[in-house]
Amino acid sequence: MLGLLLIYFIGKYFYDLAAEFEKNKWLYAILGVVMYYVGTFIGGLILGVLDALMELGIDWDNNLLLGLLGLPFGIAASYLFYYLLKKSWSKSVVLVKDEINEIGKQVN
Repeated sequence: MLGLLLIYFIGKYFYDLAAEFEKNKWLYAILGVVMYYVGTFIGGLILGVLDALMELGIDWDNNLLLGLLGLPFGIAASYLFYYLLKKSWSKSVVLVKDEINEIGKQVN
């Protein structure tokens, strides 16, 4: 149940970000959730390699533990993607200048 709430809120934040910058809302909501799963997958691979090299003693049969270990990786990947999208889209925003007040003024 907690996973569904997390996926909902990740999708909602990406949906709102895309709406703010007038991009395809559903595409970026889905991409945000996909980035969460990609982050958890990469985190699982990192933990697997670290466990093989340093023998961390992770119980690979415990699904709750594995879910909790992958959670920070997924959230970090999702947040990084959100930050990069927001930074990229903020640079490309075109500010509309109110030209009505500029009529008749001298151009320098």
